[in-house]
Amino acid sequence: MSLGETLRTAVHSLRANALRSLLSMLGIIIGVAAVVSVVSIGAGGQQAVLSNISRLGSNLIMIMPSVPRGSAGRVQQEVQSVFTLPMAADMDAILPHVTNVVPVVTGRALVIAGTVNVQATLVGVTPPFQSVMNYYPQRGRFITEWDVSEGQAVAVLGSELAEELFDSADPLEREITAIAGGRRVSLRVVGVMAPRGQAMGGDFDMQVYVPVSTMMQRVAKTRTVSYFAAQAVSSELAGEAVAQLEFFLTRRLGDADRFRIMSQDQLIEAMSQVTGTLSLMLGGIASIALLVGGIGIMNIMLVSVTERTREIGIRKALGAKRRAILVQFLMEAVALAVTGGVVGVALGWAGAQIIARFGGWPGVVTPASVAVALGFSTGVGLFFGIYPAAKAARLDPVQALSYE
Repeated sequence: MSLGETLRTAVHSLRANALRSLLSMLGIIIGVAAVVSVVSIGAGGQQAVLSNISRLGSNLIMIMPSVPRGSAGRVQQEVQSVFTLPMAADMDAILPHVTNVVPVVTGRALVIAGTVNVQATLVGVTPPFQSVMNYYPQRGRFITEWDVSEGQAVAVLGSELAEELFDSADPLEREITAIAGGRRVSLRVVGVMAPRGQAMGGDFDMQVYVPVSTMMQRVAKTRTVSYFAAQAVSSELAGEAVAQLEFFLTRRLGDADRFRIMSQDQLIEAMSQVTGTLSLMLGGIASIALLVGGIGIMNIMLVSVTERTREIGIRKALGAKRRAILVQFLMEAVALAVTGGVVGVALGWAGAQIIARFGGWPGVVTPASVAVALGFSTGVGLFFGIYPAAKAARLDPVQALSYE
């Protein structure tokens, strides 16, 4: 019997018991659908995160203070600010592969406009912040060098915060009040930023951007800045820019453990590893359903061998070889698994799109995830179909013909 005839015989046998075949495929269908959905959602989440990081600007470098380690019986302390405005100016002037070093001071404040008040984040920055973060005003203007040098009481609002405070009214040239640490500061709105959303753990659209000098002198009453944001002059020189920053800060602060530096490439690589590991773990958990489906196939094939014992005996008496019997039952098991895999891929794709729509990120069904799911389901069919097929092939024709 040729392979094509064997396949047609296997399909005919499965169609003769359509409901039983469908029920036996159910585990494979659920398993494949779960794997495809989970991996697709993970890939979509990874794509969304990396897109947010990439939108922050090109060649971005973040320079942050480290958390002091506890040692010699001392308890670990809180993060201490060790960065100053002159350090930013020196890095900009001295380091050849580093540009647009922006000192950033952050703090929480109650922002009031008329009768409306909203909790928001105040961010003290300098003009290059908009090019470093690839983040520009939609209306009005951004902070200028004159605002910083004169400590002007001006503010640029995130898009969502502007809507919260002023609804549909034009916020430009309106007055807002920021209350932070018991201090009240009146600010004049000079711009509204374009919508950005969340990135780097913060919601850009719910922030108030003020001159860094105003933030330090009138709001935070501090001489240090929270962190620096900078750029490498090119993506090819990002590694050298980081090395130059490390050398400069180690010499200036006297200890390399007092700061940490992360480039945009490192951020993307770290997030890729995290989301990739998470997707792999969730996919592995979902694949357990495939094993359960394989056990269901094995069970139904054993039942099929028992029911068709006389048929096997007749075929052997007519000259069918053990190999032909083995291949036929193995083909039935594989056909169940592959059919279930195809249906599972379709359901998994649909599930990924539905979940992604509610979750707000893209559901990415990659050819690799489909190939892995189908390959794994086929492998499950082969593995769990071998024993029933071998049992059918080993039947003695005399005993099989006398079986009732």
